[in-house]
Amino acid sequence: MRPASLALQNRLLPGVSRTFALTIPQLPVALRPAITNAYLLCRIADTVEDSTAMAPDDKDAHYRRLLAGLDDESAARKFSEALLGTGLIQDPLERELINQTPGVLRAFGELPAEQQAALRDCVTTMCHGMADFERLKNPYGLKDSGYLRDYCYVVAGCVGEMLTRLFADIHPRIHDQREELRHLSLAFGQGLQMTNILKDVWDDRQRGICWLPRDVFAARGIDLTQTQHWQDHPGYRDGIHFLVAVAHHHLRLAQEYTLRIPASEAGIRRFCSWSIGMAFATLRKIANNPGYTASAQVKISRRQLRFIVATNNLTVGNDTLLRGVFQLSGKRLPSVQEQEIGQLKAGADDNAATPR
Repeated sequence: MRPASLALQNRLLPGVSRTFALTIPQLPVALRPAITNAYLLCRIADTVEDSTAMAPDDKDAHYRRLLAGLDDESAARKFSEALLGTGLIQDPLERELINQTPGVLRAFGELPAEQQAALRDCVTTMCHGMADFERLKNPYGLKDSGYLRDYCYVVAGCVGEMLTRLFADIHPRIHDQREELRHLSLAFGQGLQMTNILKDVWDDRQRGICWLPRDVFAARGIDLTQTQHWQDHPGYRDGIHFLVAVAHHHLRLAQEYTLRIPASEAGIRRFCSWSIGMAFATLRKIANNPGYTASAQVKISRRQLRFIVATNNLTVGNDTLLRGVFQLSGKRLPSVQEQEIGQLKAGADDNAATPR
């Protein structure tokens, strides 16, 4: 990738994700440009999804222009101009990201062909999937757990698949077990996305969106479409505990994914283990306060983040020590048996990820 493109990506990344601005520099140098580009492309797509005042058909058009921009510089400019022209992107950092989208797409074209293919498949799955789910958005949740599983795939599981392809290209041992790692990566993505959904449930509802599966709560005596003040209902809190347990299950598989990465690839292990550690810390806060009503109430502190980073850095090169840290991280979290997960099992239905 050309120096100007690298400089653009490195300038944009901290403005749209402090977390990835910390974790991507941990990766091997050969992976950093591609994974930075991938994150920025996903964040650009997210900006379309997050525009709640935009009609679904208009979002479809923006997604199509973004995907066309992977091959056509003029389409990239049209995407940027059209999205900014809606007047709906108000955050200055997001406006800058959209304004610089042609440069991000130009940087994509400077990546090696194998890396481009992995990113293209991921962004295509994400854009098509988010366009499908756009018509299901409402403040009362998704119909059932299968829809949640499929949503987690199109916004996070496909990212895990992409990362596994990129990792496999730089290390023969990762390449040799790429199929096993791909399956584990689906759980990795689902665990992280479920954690985000749980953390942000009340902030999302203020925007008229909810990704909770209604069947989980109906089984506990609460109809999310009818009940007011969900947090006061014992069935709601029990449902949150169950979803925390499911996310815990998937993050355990994410830990197995990380331990299968050779210890010599300490940067990739740090990239994975920091994300897992932050998710576990968030889940503990949610489990301890299932009646929370704002994401700020379950957000981890900077002190906790520093502790997670330091602990993982000390143990990442030793399988036994890292496994011990992983075991301790989930010690006080609710657990669930695999047969109880049902439709929330990552990878079920071969990741069709299409609203039914």
